[in-house]
Amino acid sequence: MSLWMHASFIDGRWQPATDMNAVIEVVDPGNGETLGTLPDSDTSHMQQAVEAAVTAFDDWRQSAVGQRADLLLAWYQGMQDNREALARLMTREQGKPIAEARGEVDYAASFLRWFAEEARRTCGATIPPEDPTVAIGTLKEPMGVAAIITPWNFPLAMITRKVGAALAAGCTAVVKPASETPFSALALARLAENSGAPPGVVNVVTGSGRRFAEVVCTDDRVRNLSFTGSTHVGRSLLAQAADTVKASSMELGGNAPFIVCEDVDIDVAVEAAIAAKFQTSGQDCVAANRIFVHADIYDAFVTRFVSRMNAMPVGHGLDEANDIGPLIHADAVADMQALVDDGRARGARILGRDQAEAPGPGYFMPQAIVDFTPDMRIATEESFGPVAAITTFDDDNRVIAAANDTIYGLASYVFTHDDSRIRAFLRGLDFGMVGINTMDITGPHVPFGGVKQSGLGREGGHVGIEEYLETKYYCIGNAHR
Repeated sequence: MSLWMHASFIDGRWQPATDMNAVIEVVDPGNGETLGTLPDSDTSHMQQAVEAAVTAFDDWRQSAVGQRADLLLAWYQGMQDNREALARLMTREQGKPIAEARGEVDYAASFLRWFAEEARRTCGATIPPEDPTVAIGTLKEPMGVAAIITPWNFPLAMITRKVGAALAAGCTAVVKPASETPFSALALARLAENSGAPPGVVNVVTGSGRRFAEVVCTDDRVRNLSFTGSTHVGRSLLAQAADTVKASSMELGGNAPFIVCEDVDIDVAVEAAIAAKFQTSGQDCVAANRIFVHADIYDAFVTRFVSRMNAMPVGHGLDEANDIGPLIHADAVADMQALVDDGRARGARILGRDQAEAPGPGYFMPQAIVDFTPDMRIATEESFGPVAAITTFDDDNRVIAAANDTIYGLASYVFTHDDSRIRAFLRGLDFGMVGINTMDITGPHVPFGGVKQSGLGREGGHVGIEEYLETKYYCIGNAHR
């Protein structure tokens, strides 16, 4: 079964481009090779997808939870059976190293299995009444059609984390994947089709995100909007969704602090910081953007971090030897260079390999901006690439304040073995997620999400399905005829 689909998936049918002048071209960021073209769907096709989801919702909301669970489990198995093909497809259109792509396939599939189980646990409540002759309580009802907009950095997992929850709740979905990585989304749609998804339950349309937002945000039949991406775009979508008062969940930008105290094993902390910074070539909203290291171990940490960073092979993701792949496009490379140039101009030490060693124009050699200060761009902006910022601290209260000095509040990391410090950091850090002595903080069981301008709501865990459910209160009286 081929997973390379060159058409949108609407109402159970594959719809290729009808106008060859209205297509999007997808390229391999590692070598610039054109992977194919897909429809730049016009408004009518996007509306057609919404219509299909609206029609399908009437039956899907009435389906037995076992039917929903069986579909999600079959979809999960399809991903497992096609693990290598999905991983190689993802690496070619997104660029991430193949080992990471395989990991993402497993991660993405795990959400389908998780929500297959959670479908059976959307329980209401019985409320003790004041009047013993009356029965009152709550039911959980599916919201309706969910519009889902996903990013390019995790092109499989960001779909299954949302669509798995939506379908388990009894909602139908219209997905608009990032134009850089649509083939991964369409491969998922192909597997959903093969797993027996009824027409209209899952729809995937390719094309303009702005056009899609205009369609779904103005249609009051679309009851839910879920988005993962930049805070800037998230603000715009919230404003557009306000007119129809949609339930909105937003997983937005991050500027994660990584705090290393003096009582830890330096080598363990370095390995964790390397993983937290450079996975997905640094293109990750939970990446460790600002690394704060206690003054007592600062020089040793920097020396070992830079040595480890410089040893990471850079190149095309399909080469098993490479740890860092290309950035998604040329603008991302320019953005990273601008952050490095700004840090250098403001007095930071720039450590790392020369950019002349890059294997191609789409690559950025990993860099460390050492001794960064609050006036540098790297301190306040989300660095979406392999650029790490490192500085020193000597007071816990001040480093908590520095870590919190950002509009973002997604992920944070702390390395210490002192119980009292752990409690102080855990309570003091203003972030939705805090990893203590680990950077591995994600999974299907995790309520993933942030505070402040890093988002609204949570995805995954036992609360993930709640984003697609309404609580309906009932009161059954004892009327006498």
